[in-house]
Order: sequence, then structure tokens, then C-alpha cells
Amino acid sequence: MPPSSLLTCSRPHSSDLYGTMGRTKPNKQPISKAHGIKSKPATSKSPSIESLLEKAHSLVVQCDYELALRFIQRILEQQPSHADTKELKGVVQLEMGDVESAKQTFMSLLPPSPDAPSPPPASAHLYLAQINSDDPQSALQHYQAAIDIMSSQVKGKERAVDDGNDDDLELRTNIVRAFIGQVEIWMDPSHDLCFAPEAEETCQELLSSALRIDPDNSEALQALASVRMSQQRPEEAKEVLERAWSSWKDLDIDNPKIPPIETRLALVKLFLELSLFTPALLVLHGVMSSDDEDVEAWYLEGWCYFLMAEQAKESGGTLDDLSWEELAKDSRDRLETCQLLHINEQHPDTPLLDHVRELIAKLDALGIKVSTEEDGADGEGEWIDEDSADEDGDVEMS
Repeated sequence: MPPSSLLTCSRPHSSDLYGTMGRTKPNKQPISKAHGIKSKPATSKSPSIESLLEKAHSLVVQCDYELALRFIQRILEQQPSHADTKELKGVVQLEMGDVESAKQTFMSLLPPSPDAPSPPPASAHLYLAQINSDDPQSALQHYQAAIDIMSSQVKGKERAVDDGNDDDLELRTNIVRAFIGQVEIWMDPSHDLCFAPEAEETCQELLSSALRIDPDNSEALQALASVRMSQQRPEEAKEVLERAWSSWKDLDIDNPKIPPIETRLALVKLFLELSLFTPALLVLHGVMSSDDEDVEAWYLEGWCYFLMAEQAKESGGTLDDLSWEELAKDSRDRLETCQLLHINEQHPDTPLLDHVRELIAKLDALGIKVSTEEDGADGEGEWIDEDSADEDGDVEMS
């Protein structure tokens, strides 16, 4: 069934929506048995709830979920309605794959549960919005409930005129991400909402609300650009992306205002859809400066060079003074690295690996082989054309 509005449905972003509320998955580290729960002498003082909760958090960071759950249960035995502990329990249950139990845990933090705190935590609604992604109406309601709670907290801070600037910024960021979550539900082609007559107008209103909260929020601007592309308005999408990128592109890589890697990779995908190859490669260079083993970054860089090689071949054999063969070889090298990292890390994105292998097969059929040491390929800095940027690193997006 074709959409009844100008809005063309698109896949929602896979990036995490909630920053600090999202799940943390660093490298696993071995946990010593000495960190387990041991019986204490009768004369020793029992650890406080705060110290037990801190220990549970540290175990979650180390991905030792079973031991973290033991500490969580110890807290709940002392204080069954402890909200922060129950929320952490829900996170652990999600990480362990027990989605239904996690859902019940988060629901216990909300009315009409007798143990629900007042006001209930917005984070519980945000987690439930993700859990209920297959039920768009329920997910939208949870996002809206979270927005209402966090908006009240922002107003309270404004009235108090306190020094909680960092807390206020985090609240505003999470409000914006909740609005974006709603937009992605409306644009998801697996839901009937995508084809509703009001879908386009609703997405526009939600993004306008997000940008009123934070006019320069790069994630909201990227979502707006995605909507513009769905509306077949590519030039407007380019303008919005330039605004999103310009707010942080000249900052040092360790500046806290730099968006998370997931957001930057989402920006790269939009650049590639618009054939903006130089900005895409510049953003990827920054991502790899932070993490040179990011599987998706290597994939997108290989895909970018592949698209550049195709364009070069169609337009006379060169692009930016590089032959299509040179660009194709750069693509092959990146894709091979991506495939190796994907296998070694047992990365869960199987469709990504399938596409990588498909592209490698196409390059192989064209006679493009992997670079060897004799070729002098070092994989670093080959694509940056210093003449394409001014002294401030600005790039013309046209």
C-alpha cells in the first residue's frame, strides 16, 4: 500500500537513544572470585545499600551480569522498593536476554504499582518504549510519558535557578532523543502509522518540538534531514546536515560536545545517501581516531569508496584525480578489514557482513585485489584532499 502523504517511510536508526540511560557494553574482563559475596564475621558492619549498588554498577560495566544480579537481590532483600536498584535490575535482565522479566521490573516502577516512586522515573518509560517497539501505540505513549516527566523536571530546575547545568543538559538531551524515538516509530515501514495521512505533519511537529528544546541538537537535525530526504527534498536535507555537522566538526576529538559514535555513523549514512563523499570520509576519520576497530565504520568507509569508484567509472574513469581502480582498491582494503574484524569480534550484524561479502565479490569480478605491502598501502590518510577544505576544515556540501 503506497503512503497517503509525501512522507516516504524509512528504517529507524539503530543507534541508542538515551545516552547515559542506554546500555553499556565495554570489553569483558575477568572477575576474580574474591569479588563475590562472602559471609562476614558476625562482628563486621554490613555494607550500605549505596556501596552494594556501586558494586553492582561496576559489575554491569564489566558485563558480569549474574554476579551483579546477586548484589541487586541483596539490596532488594533489605529495601524491596529501592527504585534505582530495581531499574538496574531491569537493565541486567535486558542484557541477559530476559526481556519479559525486564518489562515487569520496569512496570513495577510505574503506577499503578504500589511500590512506584512519585514521580516515576522517566528512564523506566524510555526502556519500555524500546521493549514495546513492536507495539507502536504503546511505545509512543511511553515516550510521551517520559517527555512529560523530564519536561517537568527541567521546569523545576529553571525555577530553582540552581547550578545543575550538566543535569539540565542531560535532561534536555534525553527529551530530544525521546522525540526522535517517536519520529522513528512514525517512519518505520513495518508499522501502519507510516502510511497514515497525518504521518508527515506529525513528524514535523515532533522534530519542531525537539528543536525548541535544543535548537542545535545534531541528532534532531539529522532526523529532520532524514525526513526531508523521505519527502524527496534533497537540497533542504543537505542544508540541515550542514547545520548539524557544523556545530561540532571543528572541535577537538575529545571534546564532550562531539556526538557519540553511533550518531556520527548515522550522519555518514545520510551523507552517503546524498553522495556527499568528502564529508562522509572526514566524519569517519574522526570516528576511527576514537576507535579504529569499529566494524561499522570500516564498512561505511569501504562502501563510500565503492560508491566513489562507481561514480568515477561512470564519469570518465576518475574522481578527485583518483582513478576508479585506485578508489576500488581502497574500497577492497577497507571491506577486507571490516570482514576480518566482524569475524574476530563475532559481531551480531549479519546483514552487514553479507553486504560486505557481496561488495568484495563484485570487486573481485572487476579484478580488484587486496593491496599488498609492496603496493605501499598503509590505509591512512589517503583520501583527505587538503585542497578540498579551508584552514578551518570547512567542506563545501554541494
